[in-house]
Amino acid sequence: MHERWDHGRSVHGYFAHCAVGVLSWTYRFGLPGQFRWENFATAWSDADMGRGLGNSALIAVATGAGVAVIAGCAAYALTRLSLPAPGLFIMYLLVAGSLPIQLFLVPLLSLWTKIGLYDNRFGLIVIYWAVYSPFATLLIRTFLLAIPKDYEAAARLDGAGEIMVFTRIVFPLIWSGVLTAALVAGLQAYNEFLLAVTFIQDSTKLPVSVALFSFQQGLSPNWALVSAAGLIMVLPVLVLFVVLNRRFVEGYTSSGMSG
Repeated sequence: MHERWDHGRSVHGYFAHCAVGVLSWTYRFGLPGQFRWENFATAWSDADMGRGLGNSALIAVATGAGVAVIAGCAAYALTRLSLPAPGLFIMYLLVAGSLPIQLFLVPLLSLWTKIGLYDNRFGLIVIYWAVYSPFATLLIRTFLLAIPKDYEAAARLDGAGEIMVFTRIVFPLIWSGVLTAALVAGLQAYNEFLLAVTFIQDSTKLPVSVALFSFQQGLSPNWALVSAAGLIMVLPVLVLFVVLNRRFVEGYTSSGMSG
């Protein structure tokens, strides 16, 4: 059933990419009268997409790595350490993950300006860590709950500390879940627009997701260039998915997210 559902979503995604590809060769809706390869070159140069892709890659990788470390440590503490009222921490994560980020834009903007993190890629990455870590913590926690504690108990009897138990025993058993959490967080950061356009003003630091906005002409966007830029933007994600497809689907289905 899961396999059939995953294939259905893949087919839906392929149709969506085909629609974007058709639009990228045209200047308006409809089938292309002729292929316009220059739309890709125009989109690449006008939106400075090379620099944008580099910024997005840096932000996505740093976000995924940071979320993996933060969420992994938090999930380990929630499932393996004797914390007071761990249910309250889980409730806090659920509430924090459900609140819309728009509630925090004004105070965050004021705070980030005062401490020098405004218009700074590291400042944006820190916000992504805070936004995406609650869900990643709950995701990795599901992997930890399924792992027996016998190996950890044996390691502690041999004198291993908590850091060694986590890095040498636990992490190799849950690394597919950590990889899934990192990929989800990285892809969310790669596609995110609102926080990026709010906290980054320098055009040389903007991620590629903001580049699509540069083709807005008054109230009517240039759909051909928007679609061409969107196709360029999605290509690195497709390559990453092809490379890590097996591990990502393994972690996705093992966590129970697929239903």
